[in-house]
Amino acid sequence: MNIRYGKIIYIFFALIVLTSPSFAQITLQVGGGAGVTIPSSDYSGTTIEFYNGENYGLAAGLNLHAKAKAGFGGFILFAEIDYSSLSNDGESEPGQGTVEITQNIVAVRVGPEFRIDIPLSPVTPYLNGNLALNFFGGEVTFQGVSGVPSGTFDMEAASRFGVGFGAGVIFSLGPLMSLDLGATYNLMNLAGKEYRALAPNQTSRLDAYTSLNDDKDPDFGSDPNDNIIGDSRSISTLQVRVSLMVGL
Repeated sequence: MNIRYGKIIYIFFALIVLTSPSFAQITLQVGGGAGVTIPSSDYSGTTIEFYNGENYGLAAGLNLHAKAKAGFGGFILFAEIDYSSLSNDGESEPGQGTVEITQNIVAVRVGPEFRIDIPLSPVTPYLNGNLALNFFGGEVTFQGVSGVPSGTFDMEAASRFGVGFGAGVIFSLGPLMSLDLGATYNLMNLAGKEYRALAPNQTSRLDAYTSLNDDKDPDFGSDPNDNIIGDSRSISTLQVRVSLMVGL
């Protein structure tokens, strides 16, 4: 893994280390939960749009996550590791061929949380923001599709930097336990967009599907049957999640 990527993951685990007895002045909560990840912008769409190189054609999927929150006086910092699996299936062209798409995302996020305290209330609203490193993988299966061979093909692993903005409500369940219900909008490929051809100097439509390819194909227009991605593409998601948090 690239050293700069590793530094972000290190921050997540450093939050836990800081809760040792020598750092007793720091408050900590750890927990996890589940939810739904909904693709938006160019990350959504249909399998026909995916085949045409327009959108990624994904539908909503399951999310699992682990989270830690550390309080430094009035300042709260959170870090989380988040896994989402998105998929879709359908036709490549009206009445012709079948396509099955799966993408998995592992996101490492760090950011501040701003709470809005309500006196004598067990409910605490909050706003947050984060910087994220997102790792993408997946596969696509074609059967009877024009221009590509039938079979299952892995997508080359890729990583992108992004940001996110969220809001939520914390429900107190006692002195050491709380329920965190929140929603976050994630812009997942603000930095690092590229187009990768796995078979350089060869014409292959399959290249369009076996890498993340969120930037324009530099050879777009040279062969309308093979070079089909004509614009950069945005990868965005909306997540609605519930987390059970325990204080230490």
